[in-house]
Amino acid sequence: MYKIHIEDLVINTIIGILESERVSKQRVIVNMEIIYNYRDKSFIDYSIIIKEVEELFYKNRYGLIEEAIDSIASSLISLYPEITSLYIKISKPDIIKNCSVSLSKIVKTTSNNTY
Repeated sequence: MYKIHIEDLVINTIIGILESERVSKQRVIVNMEIIYNYRDKSFIDYSIIIKEVEELFYKNRYGLIEEAIDSIASSLISLYPEITSLYIKISKPDIIKNCSVSLSKIVKTTSNNTY
């Protein structure tokens, strides 16, 4: 098994449930670990993963970080069925003055890719 690390992907997007978050973009930072089986030269293209994550944020304007994480996981597992496990962490570094707020989830796939 192999693990791809995508670290500190910065996306400026609409995310959140506060009124102010629905009108102004804010910075989110995405970190991921993608564990997959490499067989017969079937590799995962991390540039496609990054583009997919960016497009999901721009298109969906999530209310909750939980929704963003579940959407990303579902999309990536559909794109790459060889994924066996995902770790996704999304941080909102600017929402509170003196700290960064984050949410993370570990997704383990099964033979039918449900989680």
